Amino acid sequence: MVTSAHEASHRIFQDRPEILAPVFAVLGIPLPEKMTVDALISDVTEIRPLERRVDTVVRVAPSDGEAFVLAVEAQQRRDTAKESSWAYYVAYLQAKYDLPVLLLVVCQDRATAKWATGPFACGARGWTAQRTYPLVVGPDNLPVITDERTAAENLTMAAFSAVAHGRNPQIEAILEALARALQRTDGKSADYFNDFLDNSLGKTPAGEKWREILSFVSYFPGRGTVRETAYLEGKAEGEVKGILSVLEVRGIPVPDGVRERITSCTDLDRLDAWLDRSRTVAQAEDLFTEDPDFPESTPDQA
Repeated sequence: MVTSAHEASHRIFQDRPEILAPVFAVLGIPLPEKMTVDALISDVTEIRPLERRVDTVVRVAPSDGEAFVLAVEAQQRRDTAKESSWAYYVAYLQAKYDLPVLLLVVCQDRATAKWATGPFACGARGWTAQRTYPLVVGPDNLPVITDERTAAENLTMAAFSAVAHGRNPQIEAILEALARALQRTDGKSADYFNDFLDNSLGKTPAGEKWREILSFVSYFPGRGTVRETAYLEGKAEGEVKGILSVLEVRGIPVPDGVRERITSCTDLDRLDAWLDRSRTVAQAEDLFTEDPDFPESTPDQA
């Protein structure tokens, strides 16, 4: 069954090809930062009515060597049927594109990653006709990034690693570092990685923690997102109620002009100042005595 977490785990190799160099580095396979990456058709169905699709297929052309096809599979559990499917994918793609093929399997738990490394052999009578050796990335070989600066240097790798370590005891620190790092990037990139983490982590405890972090507007100030707008509006409404409540408890009348000024304000700093003054002012109009842009009198005073 295809899930958001499954899709996000392999689609990142199409959406953010800069992930390739650091991922290959942890696998011990040097790959230059400079390369061209093109998405290829992932359909490997033959004429027979048996549909087969690789999760993601890209053509990688490193600046320092021969191009190759990279097939990426996101695997969330052990599936013995994949042992033959993966061999088929490699053979088919090699024949179709006449290029060397590497198979990369992305796992989110150690047991699945251990199984996925294979090798998976095809043969009989003591003779091996074909053997498949997938490259595997997962919790054991992807770095645990809990430092904001390190995360900011490569947001794609930091986000990808966070997904792989979704069950790590340090996941809160991992997500906190990533969230702080996202403050330094542009809104479009921040939105992409927000969605990537939300989809990849899903309804897991790590996913809930990520959504909890996003609920604090301080991580993404000034983005103008629906989440931030709702937060600010709710905060302002609470401040307004607080000011009016304090004045009411103190028995201080609130003229219509003053009430309108308070309820229409969305400046949190100003509302905070008014709330502080509401505890000591002698009359409601005195809330605004230190605001130079507020008129000397209101319609109620005229």
